[in-house]
Amino acid sequence: MMNSVDIHPLIGYSIGDELLQSRRLMRHGPPPLRGAMRLFRRASGRRMRLRDPSVRVRENAAEELEERQSFWFHSKPAIILDLLWNLVFVIVGFTVLGLSVEEKPLVPMRIWVVGYILLCVVHVGCVVAAYWRRGEAGWGSGGSESLVSGSNVGGYGGEHGLADDTSITKNLESANSMFSFIWWVIGFYWVLNGGQALLSSSPRLYWLCVSFLVFDVAFIIVCVAASCLVGIAVCCFLPCIIAILYAVTDQDGATDEEIDRLPKFKFRRVSNTEKVNGEVQVSEGFMTECDTNAQNDHPISQADAECCICLSVYENGAELRQLPCQHHFHCTCIDKWLHINATCPMCKFNILRPRGRHEIGQV
Repeated sequence: MMNSVDIHPLIGYSIGDELLQSRRLMRHGPPPLRGAMRLFRRASGRRMRLRDPSVRVRENAAEELEERQSFWFHSKPAIILDLLWNLVFVIVGFTVLGLSVEEKPLVPMRIWVVGYILLCVVHVGCVVAAYWRRGEAGWGSGGSESLVSGSNVGGYGGEHGLADDTSITKNLESANSMFSFIWWVIGFYWVLNGGQALLSSSPRLYWLCVSFLVFDVAFIIVCVAASCLVGIAVCCFLPCIIAILYAVTDQDGATDEEIDRLPKFKFRRVSNTEKVNGEVQVSEGFMTECDTNAQNDHPISQADAECCICLSVYENGAELRQLPCQHHFHCTCIDKWLHINATCPMCKFNILRPRGRHEIGQV
């Protein structure tokens, strides 16, 4: 059944949002990649040819990408970059204030610059406090386990256990984000109202404020564009995304031995009226299990004769991998995914934790 229309904005908790957080901006709405997938699902049902399973695979891939992105942007290199980023603003702000002591602006631009610097300092304090608390709780050590289990928890490790410890920090960061937005609007109004007169009387302060304002806007545009590009890539180029994750990230999913234990099939395309074992079968083709003497043919309907990862129709002789949940994909597509996440990309069934036959049938 089709879900109700999601009225939340798409630009929320994503790669762009994590970057925006370092510039003290607010979060809004649900994860945008999954929100985009929901819109994509509705569009595919009306104008596009994407089937519901293919959209579901992309929703789960977006969730996987967001979990890994959350881990990356809370890692030590990202935290250090965030601190250096804001430290540059603080140093530049104090330097220009020192060089412009003789300037007499028509509007209180010095107050605005000092307020901007204080917001940077508060943000740095919040980032350091949050990172220190995560370090105390061993946050990040449970990342692999979280992925392998296929849990639907946003983020890695024991983030839920840290909720009470970091509530003050989160509330302070939220207040800092709200005030940052208000402060940006005030600065924009003062610069716009001062105009040419402000430039003539206080050129250094004027260009400092303009630089801060323009840089923030440019940064937002870059982050929004990055979020949109990632969403489009997940929708249209999912095999490339999986290949990149397979190459650059830790392979926290299944091992080669565990993947090789899954049954492997050869696809054989037939006409809709071919007889199998004396019976007329209406199907697009058959899967024949490899490395076995028993020639058991499993019919595949025309609707299911495509890989939901790469969206390619199964060609004659294609090698397929079937998971315990009975979903099948190209071997080259699903093997890389299982190295990253040992769950079915369609139904999230964990191949490392086999369930009973009745439970598998309900997935």
